Amino acid sequence: MQKKNFDREMLAVIDGLGGRKPPLVLHSCCAPCSTRCVEELFPFFDLTVLYYNPNIDTDEEYEKRAAEEKRFLTEYAGEGAIKFVDCGHREEDFSAIAKGREDLPERGARCHLCYRLRLEEAAKHCPEGGFFATTLTLSPLKSADVINAIGYELAEKYGVNYLPSDFKKRGGYLRSCEMSKEYHLYRQDYCGCRYSRRT
Repeated sequence: MQKKNFDREMLAVIDGLGGRKPPLVLHSCCAPCSTRCVEELFPFFDLTVLYYNPNIDTDEEYEKRAAEEKRFLTEYAGEGAIKFVDCGHREEDFSAIAKGREDLPERGARCHLCYRLRLEEAAKHCPEGGFFATTLTLSPLKSADVINAIGYELAEKYGVNYLPSDFKKRGGYLRSCEMSKEYHLYRQDYCGCRYSRRT
């Protein structure tokens, strides 16, 4: 069975817009990962970056990452050109899905539930006729197959459009590293949750 090319699917959707710029809610895990994704999507969509990351282990770390996201968007596109929605830390949301799964390995079932938690928030914010997507597929450590399957499932559940992606393709991850240096972004060395600190 041939592996799906989510990057090609995304480009086909963009090509089919015919010059329209529909709204797109982009869930962002952090500023460094959002760089290449924003660069890719901003020319084609009316972009809102949704910052919802209840997995981050401390309020201090959460606020630091949220501030960096907001700074990057302003410096990249200008004040207000890309809308920014900060959902607040809401650590209890992550604790609820992690309960009983504390000892599971990274990239397993706990992580998949965390992806779903964050993608579902983006789907709920998706306006009629718009799209939702996530920066999570930029990471070489995360499965685009898993993330996109969740995205399509949530699109059906909420009756909205999901934009498939594999942002690491076409040198996307390397480009994000370049842009992070260019904008002097704080680049954390762990996913965010207390369990990822252990690895």
